[in-house]
Amino acid sequence: MTEEGCGDRGREKGERQMFNIEEELKKLPAQPGVYLMHDKRDEIIYVGKAISLKNRVRQYFQSSRNKTAKIEQMVSRIARFEYIVTDSELEALVLECNLIKEHRPRYNTMLKDDKAYPYIKVTMAEEFPRILLAREMKKDKNKYFGPYTSVGAVKDTLDLIHKLYKIRTCSRVLPRDVGKERPCLNYHIKQCDGPCQGTVSREVYGENVALALEFLNGRYEKVLSLLEKQMMDASDEMDFEKAIEYRDLLSSVKKVAQKQKITSSSMQDRDIIAMARDQEDAVVQVFFVREGKLIGREHFHMEIAAQEEKGQILSSFVKQFYAGTPFLPKELWVQTELEDTEVISRWLSARKGQKVHIVVPKKGEKEQLVDLAQRNAALVLIQDKEKIKREEQRTIGAMNQVCGWLGIGPVNRVEAFDISNISGCESVGSMVVYENGKPKRNDYRKFKIRTVIGSNDYGSMKEVLLRRFRHGLEEKSQLKEAGQEETLGSFTRFPDLLMMDGGKGQVNIALEVLEELGLSIPVCGMVKDDNHRTRGLYYQNQEIPIDHRSEGFRLITRIQDEAHRFAIEYHRSLRGKSQVKSILDDIPGIGNTRRKALMRHFKSLESIRDAQVEELLEAPGMNRAAAESVYDFFRRETKPAQG
Repeated sequence: MTEEGCGDRGREKGERQMFNIEEELKKLPAQPGVYLMHDKRDEIIYVGKAISLKNRVRQYFQSSRNKTAKIEQMVSRIARFEYIVTDSELEALVLECNLIKEHRPRYNTMLKDDKAYPYIKVTMAEEFPRILLAREMKKDKNKYFGPYTSVGAVKDTLDLIHKLYKIRTCSRVLPRDVGKERPCLNYHIKQCDGPCQGTVSREVYGENVALALEFLNGRYEKVLSLLEKQMMDASDEMDFEKAIEYRDLLSSVKKVAQKQKITSSSMQDRDIIAMARDQEDAVVQVFFVREGKLIGREHFHMEIAAQEEKGQILSSFVKQFYAGTPFLPKELWVQTELEDTEVISRWLSARKGQKVHIVVPKKGEKEQLVDLAQRNAALVLIQDKEKIKREEQRTIGAMNQVCGWLGIGPVNRVEAFDISNISGCESVGSMVVYENGKPKRNDYRKFKIRTVIGSNDYGSMKEVLLRRFRHGLEEKSQLKEAGQEETLGSFTRFPDLLMMDGGKGQVNIALEVLEELGLSIPVCGMVKDDNHRTRGLYYQNQEIPIDHRSEGFRLITRIQDEAHRFAIEYHRSLRGKSQVKSILDDIPGIGNTRRKALMRHFKSLESIRDAQVEELLEAPGMNRAAAESVYDFFRRETKPAQG
């Protein structure tokens, strides 16, 4: 695989501006490969593959071709392109999948969901195997079962297996660690045979593991008959507690077996895939069938263009979904013929190591199952469409409403600031972040005021804003010097709109800071009435009235309340630390650990003050010297002055 020089990634910005599309089109080779379209900001907006790069890429720039509105829009944004030549179309498909996953280009049909399914892992590489929940399937010596659609179902199954077959759950390396530590609780409650103590041989333990594997493979008859026999034997022996235990286990196994509905007598692993769509969105429904049993189903949302065919959408789904899942079934039953069916089948077969068949059922039971998947997809699309619409109204729609009141363009990122202090004590600042009308809690920041003494909200706000934006500017400079992306910094993303908790004064402070730092960001204030409820927005020296029944008003209220909550919580934590420290940390010999131990033991400062030396010694970590120090401290504090 080779990379050609059409718009080399290492070119300087000035060279990119000189990129001549017509000239570069002439240089395209008639070989298979992958092409990447860039916009004027050098972002990758589309990734595609081709049998012949020369023919495929040239098609985008030919006016005679009938292009969809989506493609027309994409072409209008192309500033340059690059390409990577591959040895085959199959290699191009693999590379295309990887690049789409890495860059998530705007004009590719994208899978919205990024779901990871649980597996059951049997650690066959160990001498005494364990049976565990796994989040991914790896190419190792272990056995994997799944994927399952429910973590809860996996945990229930694991609990049942441990009860039935007494498989260990500890992470000890056996037989190396045999007898080195005491057995765990599972051994004492008879849910583990205790291989860590040498109480069970490797052979006997292996037999239990083999039975557990049979259970996981769906062969329940043996364990059902065994449990039923054990229940009857215990009952005959008048051991009714044991009989009840076996009865409960029998019931649990039957429930697990009942959930596994037989869908086919062929005992094949297959996925059944169908979709429903409207003008902008599609829902793909997948039924997971393992060894002839339907183990679960799941739906996936996709963003599409109005002109895209079902085959194109399903093809995009299959490539993205199976590029990210380690388990591949032997068959895919799909609703309609895929684009590049043959290439995709070869790619899947190469990944699995055996032939993967892609089938479009035309009649009978197979067609009915695909049709069932399609009806499920249509139902989800209708239900989720309403939910998504409501969510967009309270988030993106509400933000657009706020922008309309302010008379500014679309806003993605909002940062809101608030100051909290009580009687001038421990002043703190908070920064909360909303993106597309939703809180982005990972970007929240809190500031302990350093330079301002007393209750000075304006001075405190100025300090917070200066620290926030200076930190961001410094990070940008450092990352640029190191040749790294700005996104790696924790303060480098600047807001599209600043929202201050307050009116004219707070807004003017923010504008002063931005001017000092040479930044241009719109600033508005969230004004409250006498009852501390949001009243309006202060922007460009005037208060803008807002509709109190609107989603925009509700969003402003949520942002304001969130900024206040975050500041108050931080302030309370500092005040709590300060109050405890002011009393106990002044005692010689009492550090952080002993202070916490005393508070846990005595529950209150009053109890510590009233305690005798012997009582103080009962607290964890206390010696006589420390106990006497505490005792003497409080006696000095309460001793009346003489003379």
